Amino acid sequence: MDQNQDLQAVAQVRQEEEEEEAAAAAEAPAPKQPEERRDEAGDADATEADVSEVVLDQQDVDEDPEKRPMTGDAQAEKNGCVKLNVDGDGGEFTGLKKDELLRVAGTPGWVRTRWALLVLFWLGWLAMLAGATLLILRAPRCRELPATRWWNRGALYRVPSVRAFSDAGDIRGVREKVDALSQLRLSGLVLGPVHVAPPDDAAALSFQEIAAEAGSLEQFRELLGAAHRKGICVVLDLTPNYRGSSGSWFSDASVTVVAEKLKSALVFWFSEGVDGVQLADVDYAAAAVPSLWADIRAIVQNGTNERPTRRLLMGATERRAATDVSGVLSSSGVDLLTSGLLLDGDASELARSVQDLYDAHPQTRLAWNLGGRGRGHLASLVGPALVPLYQLLLFTLPGTPVLEYGDEIGLTDDGTKFPRMIWDSAEDELNGTQKEARARRASSRAFVRRVSEARAKERSLLFGDFVAVANSSSSLAFVRSWDQNAAFLAAFNFDRREARPEPVRAALPRVAEVVLATDPTRGAGADPAALRLAGGEALLLKLPSAG
Repeated sequence: MDQNQDLQAVAQVRQEEEEEEAAAAAEAPAPKQPEERRDEAGDADATEADVSEVVLDQQDVDEDPEKRPMTGDAQAEKNGCVKLNVDGDGGEFTGLKKDELLRVAGTPGWVRTRWALLVLFWLGWLAMLAGATLLILRAPRCRELPATRWWNRGALYRVPSVRAFSDAGDIRGVREKVDALSQLRLSGLVLGPVHVAPPDDAAALSFQEIAAEAGSLEQFRELLGAAHRKGICVVLDLTPNYRGSSGSWFSDASVTVVAEKLKSALVFWFSEGVDGVQLADVDYAAAAVPSLWADIRAIVQNGTNERPTRRLLMGATERRAATDVSGVLSSSGVDLLTSGLLLDGDASELARSVQDLYDAHPQTRLAWNLGGRGRGHLASLVGPALVPLYQLLLFTLPGTPVLEYGDEIGLTDDGTKFPRMIWDSAEDELNGTQKEARARRASSRAFVRRVSEARAKERSLLFGDFVAVANSSSSLAFVRSWDQNAAFLAAFNFDRREARPEPVRAALPRVAEVVLATDPTRGAGADPAALRLAGGEALLLKLPSAG
């Protein structure tokens, strides 16, 4: 019985072992195919490579601290926390967490600190603003520039005879010289008269028709376009009876008819693009037919939608006294008025006349000239020796300078009011005397160009204040100044002897720069308070800045 039990126990144990082995066999993986064994071998190789890379990386980390893994402290530093060593106990501060910052931001101390910083910021900003405002208020005020027109910005150049102006003898010849004229920095060209006007025959007057000997309308259009491309405006002289002897406006009986014809002609010429008109004896027309003269002024001076810029109404008078010239300027309402004012009297009288006109009218309405259709050219009126002096005078007086053709080279009349203009060419074969004359003409022309450029560039010369500081019977000196721009002193000696202008109205500095001088040997500096001028000499000095 006991033996049978033992046998049963052994059999049960074996059965359990076999079941365990079968279960273990069932859980074991299936035998690997050849491809799987190759993959396993590759994985083994990869594992070894990875191990090698890990070893190399660890060596790099040991050598380069930047490649070491970040610990908590290092990670905290990179994230913006600052590690601080606290004296005494070696404690560490790693920054405040978000919830800690929120708790601190709400404390009364933090609120007071924040408000204190804001108050300091705004106080500083207000202090800077107050300082800037104080500097602006204490700074010198800049004067507002005067309202100027195109005829205030450069000289006007009159060509009353197109036949004498060039070898071509017509308007085409004037067109050929536009490039040469543009070198003088001119603002406008005053042409003619060129219209049909039989002498003293008001009935045959035709403002809108160009005389055959003067050229054609097509030539005039070409001249107009060429001048405009060079920035030169064209003013047409429409003086009615320019060839007759019964007056510029014919007789009293015909002045009304002539004025009506002129009104229609103005509309025609302005439609062609003309920039202004010149009329002689405007004082007579304004008094003889005041209503028609008002119409003429309106047609010329009122702008249109197509041409909003005002056109020039330029008058001419033979009057010479300052009071008379001022009266014509007021009664006629012209924009500019040429006269004979600079021809009479000595230097002190000239200074008074200029001052009277300057005090009575804006300088934008003043014009300065010496020659004219009935008077001839500058060189014949004042003498060749004084031509540079008067050239400088015309460009430095307060107003618009007006030149007759040839004044820039010292052209003389030689018995006619319309002498042939001289155009020098390098190809001309000349003897010694002729070469000297050509050199004088070139020097005179260069001087006009320089003074014209100076006037165009300097505000004080362009529209600055005028103050006569010294004058006598033979000498004159005045200052032109504008706001904070450089001031200029112009000094003239009309006598043949040496002169020393004595200051009478202003204190002058002891040193100044010579900008222009009629004497080419004059040095670069001069003493304005003790000027000594040679006979016929003129100077333009740039005064030192008051600042």
